[in-house]
Amino acid sequence: MSEKKLPPQHMLEAIRTWVETESPTTHAIGVNAMMDLVEKEVEGLPVLVERFSGRDGLGDTLLLRAGPDNGKKAVLLLAHLDTVHPVGTLANDLPWQIDSDRAYGPGVYDMKASAYIALQAFKQLIFDHKLIRPVLFLFVPDEEIGSPSSRPIIELLGQQSEYVLVTEACREGGKLVTSRKGVGRFDILIEGVPAHSGVYHEMGASAIKEAARQILDLEALTDYERGITVNVGVVNGGSAVNVVPQYCMLTVDLRINNIEDGEEYFRKIIGIKPYDERIKLRIEGEINRPPFERHAEVARLCGIIEEVATSIGQTIGEMPRVGGGSDGNFTAALGIATVDGLGIEGGGGHTLNEYIELSSIEPRRILMMRLLERLAAEAE
Repeated sequence: MSEKKLPPQHMLEAIRTWVETESPTTHAIGVNAMMDLVEKEVEGLPVLVERFSGRDGLGDTLLLRAGPDNGKKAVLLLAHLDTVHPVGTLANDLPWQIDSDRAYGPGVYDMKASAYIALQAFKQLIFDHKLIRPVLFLFVPDEEIGSPSSRPIIELLGQQSEYVLVTEACREGGKLVTSRKGVGRFDILIEGVPAHSGVYHEMGASAIKEAARQILDLEALTDYERGITVNVGVVNGGSAVNVVPQYCMLTVDLRINNIEDGEEYFRKIIGIKPYDERIKLRIEGEINRPPFERHAEVARLCGIIEEVATSIGQTIGEMPRVGGGSDGNFTAALGIATVDGLGIEGGGGHTLNEYIELSSIEPRRILMMRLLERLAAEAE
């Protein structure tokens, strides 16, 4: 960053409040409390607030609309307010604390602090400028599990937008994210034949033994040269130590660089066969995030952002393809100009060492503000 300036105290306290409102994806009460905080931020402003009730045990989705309804395509900002950290992380393992230029806490990096500063830029835009096109800000409750409830609205709003700005944290040195891998998730239920492990062992067909064979085969599908990884991340099975296990469940994560690889690996995973003919396999899953590829529209928007950054004395670059997915995958796959990584600097996402760099807050807020001015506003 070109300037090292700490944020105002009131902003830091607000970020702390957001972080201390624990909101793991499956904790709808906490996620909805976060949505309440966003609504409070825009009270009294010329903003239309639309709140969509959660489903399947998830929290609500919140949409802020500002600017004219003049038929022009919008600027869409995307943020998520769910985290991966279970309730209690704040009290036990990752309390809010400030150490020099770092602030620590669950979800501070991924992505509450960045969502907060983007909201401040959105509010300032409304105060200070005449908007020449609609500006939309969507807060989703379920990004960390693939956005199953919010994907339809993300894609619908994306199709109504000229530009999509994803407020996930930037990469080291302030780099933008202009491509991400696609993501597939699969559940494999293995059903064997139970038996007493001491008396009738030979009559059983072990679901765990079958799982062990399948895990080795699935992991062997990883091809680093092609940028493809297959990870069996969760295994659950068995009922008692003296029973040949009847059931075992595997959860599989797939990362791919392009649609063609996704189709190929979908067929491979869905098509696995049991080693033991007595075993039954039930496989469910899909490519739940298409690859985010750096197509021409992405490059065009990236060029605009670089121009804006240069005009305010900042230097930014691009990160090579990122392994993790985001909601930007959905809009980029529709051919819409999408750039990710517009948030602040930090690290330790999804760990108990999650932090942000305080000195990056103001520069990234200013960058977002100037970018919104460029894309959606003209000075009064």
